[in-house]
Amino acid sequence: MKILAIDSSGLVASAALIADGVLVAEYTVDYKKTHSQTLLPMVDEILRMTEQDLAGIDAVAVSGGPGSFTGLRIGAATAKGLGLALEKPVIGVPTVDALAYNLYGTERLICPMMDARRAQVYTGIYTFSGGEFKVLRPQEVIAAADIIEVLNGMGQPVIFLGDGIPVHGNLIEERVKVPYSIAPAHLARQRAGAVGALACIYYKEGKIQSADEFLPVYLRPSQAERERAERLKG
Repeated sequence: MKILAIDSSGLVASAALIADGVLVAEYTVDYKKTHSQTLLPMVDEILRMTEQDLAGIDAVAVSGGPGSFTGLRIGAATAKGLGLALEKPVIGVPTVDALAYNLYGTERLICPMMDARRAQVYTGIYTFSGGEFKVLRPQEVIAAADIIEVLNGMGQPVIFLGDGIPVHGNLIEERVKVPYSIAPAHLARQRAGAVGALACIYYKEGKIQSADEFLPVYLRPSQAERERAERLKG
Protein backbone atom coordinates (compact mmCIF):
# COMPACT_ATOMS: atom_id res chain seq x y z
CA MET A 1 0.00 0.00 0.00
CA LYS A 2 1.33 3.41 -0.99
CA ILE A 3 0.01 6.69 0.39
CA LEU A 4 1.07 10.14 -0.75
CA ALA A 5 0.56 12.60 2.11
CA ILE A 6 0.59 16.40 2.12
CA ASP A 7 0.24 19.06 4.80
CA SER A 8 -0.11 22.78 4.14
CA SER A 9 -2.35 23.60 7.10
CA GLY A 10 0.04 26.05 8.77
CA LEU A 11 3.40 27.71 8.26
CA VAL A 12 4.96 24.37 7.26
CA ALA A 13 4.66 22.81 3.82
CA SER A 14 5.28 19.06 3.83
CA ALA A 15 4.91 16.05 1.55
CA ALA A 16 5.66 12.39 2.22
CA LEU A 17 5.39 8.95 0.68
CA ILE A 18 4.59 5.92 2.82
CA ALA A 19 4.84 2.46 1.28
CA ASP A 20 3.82 -0.67 3.21
CA GLY A 21 4.24 1.10 6.53
CA VAL A 22 7.66 2.58 5.70
CA LEU A 23 8.24 6.32 5.44
CA VAL A 24 10.08 6.22 2.14
CA ALA A 25 10.50 9.97 1.73
CA GLU A 26 9.51 13.21 3.43
CA TYR A 27 10.12 16.77 2.31
CA THR A 28 9.34 19.53 4.81
CA VAL A 29 9.99 23.26 4.64
CA ASP A 30 9.20 25.87 7.29
CA TYR A 31 10.32 29.03 5.57
CA LYS A 32 8.92 32.18 3.96
CA LYS A 33 7.40 30.57 0.88
CA THR A 34 3.78 30.28 -0.18
CA HIS A 35 2.48 26.72 -0.26
CA SER A 36 1.26 27.20 -3.82
CA GLN A 37 4.92 27.59 -4.79
CA THR A 38 6.29 24.67 -2.81
CA LEU A 39 3.80 21.83 -2.44
CA LEU A 40 3.69 20.34 -5.94
CA PRO A 41 7.47 20.73 -6.50
CA MET A 42 7.95 18.80 -3.24
CA VAL A 43 5.69 16.01 -4.49
CA ASP A 44 7.52 15.94 -7.82
CA GLU A 45 10.91 15.75 -6.11
CA ILE A 46 9.81 12.90 -3.82
CA LEU A 47 8.50 10.89 -6.75
CA ARG A 48 11.66 11.57 -8.77
CA MET A 49 14.03 10.63 -5.96
CA THR A 50 12.13 7.43 -5.12
CA GLU A 51 11.53 6.51 -8.76
CA GLN A 52 7.82 6.25 -8.14
CA ASP A 53 4.90 6.80 -10.50
CA LEU A 54 1.85 8.70 -9.26
CA ALA A 55 -0.36 6.08 -10.85
CA GLY A 56 1.05 3.52 -8.40
CA ILE A 57 -0.24 5.19 -5.22
CA ASP A 58 -3.35 3.87 -3.49
CA ALA A 59 -4.59 7.08 -1.85
CA VAL A 60 -3.83 10.74 -1.27
CA ALA A 61 -3.79 11.85 2.37
CA VAL A 62 -4.12 15.49 3.35
CA SER A 63 -4.19 17.49 6.54
CA GLY A 64 -7.88 18.31 6.56
CA GLY A 65 -8.01 21.21 9.00
CA PRO A 66 -8.18 23.26 11.00
CA GLY A 67 -5.44 25.72 10.16
CA SER A 68 -4.65 28.57 7.81
CA PHE A 69 -7.61 29.12 5.49
CA THR A 70 -5.34 29.72 2.50
CA GLY A 71 -3.09 26.78 3.37
CA LEU A 72 -6.02 24.41 3.81
CA ARG A 73 -7.50 25.45 0.48
CA ILE A 74 -4.19 24.86 -1.28
CA GLY A 75 -3.84 21.43 0.33
CA ALA A 76 -7.44 20.50 -0.43
CA ALA A 77 -7.17 21.64 -4.06
CA THR A 78 -3.94 19.66 -4.48
CA ALA A 79 -5.36 16.49 -2.91
CA LYS A 80 -8.64 16.72 -4.80
CA GLY A 81 -6.85 17.42 -8.09
CA LEU A 82 -4.56 14.42 -7.65
CA GLY A 83 -7.42 12.22 -6.51
CA LEU A 84 -9.60 13.14 -9.48
CA ALA A 85 -6.79 12.81 -12.02
CA LEU A 86 -5.63 9.45 -10.66
CA GLU A 87 -9.09 8.18 -9.68
CA LYS A 88 -7.80 7.52 -6.16
CA PRO A 89 -9.50 8.11 -2.80
CA VAL A 90 -8.64 11.02 -0.51
CA ILE A 91 -8.05 10.58 3.22
CA GLY A 92 -8.63 13.69 5.29
CA VAL A 93 -6.65 13.61 8.54
CA PRO A 94 -7.52 16.11 11.30
CA THR A 95 -4.64 18.58 11.50
CA VAL A 96 -4.31 18.68 15.28
CA ASP A 97 -4.56 14.88 15.55
CA ALA A 98 -1.69 14.48 13.10
CA LEU A 99 0.40 17.03 14.97
CA ALA A 100 -0.15 15.14 18.23
CA TYR A 101 0.76 11.87 16.50
CA ASN A 102 4.33 13.18 16.14
CA LEU A 103 4.80 12.27 19.80
CA TYR A 104 3.82 8.61 19.46
CA GLY A 105 4.42 6.56 22.60
CA THR A 106 4.82 9.32 25.16
CA GLU A 107 3.29 8.67 28.56
CA ARG A 108 2.40 12.34 28.97
CA LEU A 109 -0.67 14.18 27.75
CA ILE A 110 -0.11 15.84 24.39
CA CYS A 111 -1.41 19.34 23.74
CA PRO A 112 -0.75 20.75 20.27
CA MET A 113 -1.22 24.50 19.91
CA MET A 114 -1.56 26.06 16.48
CA ASP A 115 -1.81 29.83 16.51
CA ALA A 116 -5.35 30.89 15.55
CA ARG A 117 -4.76 34.58 16.38
CA ARG A 118 -6.94 36.76 18.64
CA ALA A 119 -5.41 34.94 21.68
CA GLN A 120 -6.86 31.65 20.43
CA VAL A 121 -5.34 28.33 19.39
CA TYR A 122 -6.39 25.29 17.42
CA THR A 123 -5.81 22.56 19.94
CA GLY A 124 -6.90 19.28 21.49
CA ILE A 125 -5.71 16.87 24.16
CA TYR A 126 -4.33 13.43 23.34
CA THR A 127 -2.57 10.48 24.89
CA PHE A 128 -1.28 7.01 24.07
CA SER A 129 -2.58 4.04 26.01
CA GLY A 130 -1.15 0.61 25.32
CA GLY A 131 0.25 1.94 22.06
CA GLU A 132 -3.18 3.17 20.97
CA PHE A 133 -3.73 6.81 20.06
CA LYS A 134 -6.49 8.31 22.19
CA VAL A 135 -8.34 11.58 21.60
CA LEU A 136 -9.27 12.92 25.04
CA ARG A 137 -10.50 16.29 23.79
CA PRO A 138 -11.19 16.66 20.06
CA GLN A 139 -9.62 19.44 18.05
CA GLU A 140 -11.24 22.84 18.58
CA VAL A 141 -10.57 26.56 18.50
CA ILE A 142 -10.35 27.99 22.02
CA ALA A 143 -8.57 30.69 23.99
CA ALA A 144 -5.05 29.58 24.90
CA ALA A 145 -5.72 30.50 28.54
CA ASP A 146 -8.81 28.26 28.60
CA ILE A 147 -7.09 25.12 27.33
CA ILE A 148 -4.36 25.70 29.92
CA GLU A 149 -7.00 25.72 32.65
CA VAL A 150 -8.41 22.46 31.31
CA LEU A 151 -4.94 20.89 31.50
CA ASN A 152 -4.42 22.19 35.02
CA GLY A 153 -7.68 20.54 36.01
CA MET A 154 -6.55 17.19 34.56
CA GLY A 155 -3.49 17.25 36.83
CA GLN A 156 -1.17 15.24 34.56
CA PRO A 157 2.20 16.04 32.95
CA VAL A 158 1.86 17.42 29.43
CA ILE A 159 3.95 18.06 26.32
CA PHE A 160 3.18 21.13 24.20
CA LEU A 161 3.98 21.48 20.52
CA GLY A 162 3.00 23.56 17.51
CA ASP A 163 3.52 27.03 16.08
CA GLY A 164 1.37 28.50 18.85
CA ILE A 165 4.02 27.78 21.47
CA PRO A 166 6.29 30.75 20.62
CA VAL A 167 3.21 32.99 20.54
CA HIS A 168 1.83 31.84 23.89
CA GLY A 169 5.08 30.82 25.59
CA ASN A 170 4.81 33.45 28.33
CA LEU A 171 1.24 32.41 29.08
CA ILE A 172 2.29 28.78 29.36
CA GLU A 173 5.16 29.66 31.66
CA GLU A 174 2.95 31.81 33.88
CA ARG A 175 -0.22 29.72 34.09
CA VAL A 176 0.55 26.02 33.62
CA LYS A 177 0.55 24.39 37.05
CA VAL A 178 1.28 20.79 36.02
CA PRO A 179 4.71 19.47 34.96
CA TYR A 180 5.22 20.32 31.30
CA SER A 181 7.77 20.24 28.52
CA ILE A 182 8.05 21.58 24.98
CA ALA A 183 8.59 19.17 22.10
CA PRO A 184 12.01 19.42 20.38
CA ALA A 185 12.39 21.03 16.97
CA HIS A 186 12.19 17.84 14.90
CA LEU A 187 8.78 16.96 16.39
CA ALA A 188 7.26 20.37 17.06
CA ARG A 189 5.59 21.20 13.72
CA GLN A 190 3.31 19.61 11.17
CA ARG A 191 4.79 16.73 9.22
CA ALA A 192 3.28 14.95 6.25
CA GLY A 193 4.85 11.76 7.60
CA ALA A 194 2.48 11.88 10.59
CA VAL A 195 -0.47 12.63 8.30
CA GLY A 196 0.48 9.60 6.22
CA ALA A 197 0.96 7.35 9.23
CA LEU A 198 -2.52 8.12 10.54
CA ALA A 199 -3.90 7.81 7.01
CA CYS A 200 -2.59 4.24 6.83
CA ILE A 201 -4.72 3.41 9.87
CA TYR A 202 -7.75 5.23 8.41
CA TYR A 203 -7.34 3.43 5.08
CA LYS A 204 -7.50 0.03 6.77
CA GLU A 205 -10.57 1.18 8.70
CA GLY A 206 -12.29 2.31 5.50
CA LYS A 207 -12.20 6.01 6.43
CA ILE A 208 -11.73 7.24 2.89
CA GLN A 209 -13.60 9.61 0.60
CA SER A 210 -13.78 10.28 -3.08
CA ALA A 211 -11.98 13.40 -4.24
CA ASP A 212 -15.36 15.00 -4.91
CA GLU A 213 -16.54 14.38 -1.34
CA PHE A 214 -13.55 15.73 0.53
CA LEU A 215 -13.86 19.16 2.14
CA PRO A 216 -11.49 20.81 4.64
CA VAL A 217 -12.61 21.56 8.21
CA TYR A 218 -12.14 25.20 9.19
CA LEU A 219 -13.76 25.18 12.69
CA ARG A 220 -14.58 28.88 12.43
CA PRO A 221 -15.55 31.42 9.75
CA SER A 222 -12.82 33.14 7.78
CA GLN A 223 -11.96 36.78 8.45
CA ALA A 224 -13.81 37.81 5.29
CA GLU A 225 -16.91 35.92 6.43
CA ARG A 226 -16.73 37.48 9.89
CA GLU A 227 -16.36 40.98 8.45
CA ARG A 228 -19.31 40.41 6.11
CA ALA A 229 -21.43 39.22 9.03
CA GLU A 230 -20.48 42.34 11.00
CA ARG A 231 -21.44 44.58 8.06
CA LEU A 232 -24.80 42.85 7.68
CA LYS A 233 -25.42 43.10 11.42
CA GLY A 234 -24.62 46.82 11.32
